[in-house]
Parts: sequence; C-alpha cells; structure tokens
Amino acid sequence: MTPDTRADLVVSPRLTIPAGEFEWSFARGSGPGGQNVNKVNSKAVLRWRPADSPNLLPDMRHRFLLRFASRLTEAGDLLLTSDEHRDQPQNVRACLDKLREMLRAVLRPPKPRRPTRPTAGSQRRRLAGKQQRSETKKRRQSPGREE
Repeated sequence: MTPDTRADLVVSPRLTIPAGEFEWSFARGSGPGGQNVNKVNSKAVLRWRPADSPNLLPDMRHRFLLRFASRLTEAGDLLLTSDEHRDQPQNVRACLDKLREMLRAVLRPPKPRRPTRPTAGSQRRRLAGKQQRSETKKRRQSPGREE
C-alpha cells in the first residue's frame, strides 16, 4: 500500500495547503517492526517551506515563523519526521497531523495582554513580608553593630 502524499492538507475551512508544496522522502525507521524494520522504508520525512507558501496569510506566516523558528532549517524548511508506526501511510498521516496542529496553533492571533494592577491588599502583604524578612535578618546581626 503506497501512502497518499498527493492529498491536500485541510487545516480549517479557510486554510488548505496543497500537496504540491510538500516534499516527501522515506527512510528506514527506528520504530517498531521487528526484522521488517531493516527492509522497509517506513519512516516518513516531510519537508515544507512556510515562508514560500502562498496559502498562508501574511500575519499567519509571520506568527508561524516566529513560533517555530527553532524547528526550521537555515534554508527555511520545516522538517517533520515520523517513524512511530510500522507502515509508511500511517507515518505520512502522522507527519500531516503534526503539521496540522502546528498550523492550528497560529491560526488566530493571540489575545492581547491587558496589563493589570496589583490589588492594594496584595501590595500590603508583599511589603509586610519584606519587612518581616528584613527584621529576621537584622536579628541575626551581632548586637554591637548599629550603623
């Protein structure tokens, strides 16, 4: 059974990545498979260039590149691998699932943080704790020291 690497990746109703943007390669996996693992190229390697994808909106592309910068190669390729299953089609699906989750994470812009102010009670408790700690440390000093 050959994996369907020609299927488009549907992330949401508004975002679909065509299969033509993906490069696939296969290698011998290190996962389960017994003696078969030495004969069959079941490990799937997905290579994708998010910076060149015309299907990502510019702000979404920017969020993706910022959030997953550590996962990109110097050339700007995203490499995803899967060798957790015994057969190639399941590993292809696992790679696509990983990418789908990564894209869903940056689909919407994050909510802007609204700065909050500490309550008066929390400020009093903080200062009281600092004062108590200061007194504890003062009591540790030798009695003749008053500066």
